[in-house]
Amino acid sequence: MSARINDFQAWVIDEFRANGGRVGGMFEGSTLALLTTIGAKTGLRRTTPLGYLHVGGRPVVVASAMGADSHPGWYHNIRRNPVVTVETGTETYQAIAAVPSVVEREPLWEQVLRQAPGYADYQAGTSRIIPVVVLHRIDDSPGADRVRGLGDFIVEGHDWLRAELADLRRQADALAEGGEGGLTGGTPDLGRRMRTHCLDFCAALKQHHTGEDRGGFPALAARFPDLAGPLERLGEEHKVVASIQERIAELVEGYTPGETDPAELREQLDVLATRLESHFDYEEWTIVDALNTLGPAPQIP
Repeated sequence: MSARINDFQAWVIDEFRANGGRVGGMFEGSTLALLTTIGAKTGLRRTTPLGYLHVGGRPVVVASAMGADSHPGWYHNIRRNPVVTVETGTETYQAIAAVPSVVEREPLWEQVLRQAPGYADYQAGTSRIIPVVVLHRIDDSPGADRVRGLGDFIVEGHDWLRAELADLRRQADALAEGGEGGLTGGTPDLGRRMRTHCLDFCAALKQHHTGEDRGGFPALAARFPDLAGPLERLGEEHKVVASIQERIAELVEGYTPGETDPAELREQLDVLATRLESHFDYEEWTIVDALNTLGPAPQIP
């Protein structure tokens, strides 16, 4: 994107935000929105002003790029990560940006042209099929009572696992430093407690990921097909985490106070902690809001 286009878009964005969504000049009287996506290559947040339509009660934007022969950058971003932020001038909300199939696009495109005939000129100027993108809102409606959803339940599980892992790392530090039950002697209580705690943690983490793989992820994939990429990545990360868990289980099962060097156990826990923090952060960013649309959190006595 040229510096001139960047400067122009920056001006539109500033004007939009300063005037409650209204922009003058060539956009006088037009309905615009600001779409913030995550860069497919950079991972950085990118904001783009776009025409904003409602088709059949659904918010829609069009990847016209003013009739260019290549899809705009924001379109490539949503194909990698479809979770977006939408600013309309009166409100800001999160959405899943969904690209309809070719068959589904046709009636949408016809309705887009009824509202904004200028898009027909853009389509006439390029051989590519200009995508119509539907924005499925995933946050709570303004003023609605907040219902604890499946996504919130997942975050609560993450927080519990984070706390348990932090406790395990403290125990591993104590063992590695020759503390209670460590290499320098003393009672084996700490080693036994850690073995029990560690195996319980690994079992809970396995159950958490199994539940996602068999329940949450397939349900999300069915409702939001454009989440296929992030869900595939999360599934692959589950496999990596499982292999680290197996190594940790081997280490704690074979741990003998006074004989086994706990340094490797601490190192493996550090690897697991780093991997899990990255995994949890990515999962919470990409799918938690979408999960909340599937229903309320389960009631656990």
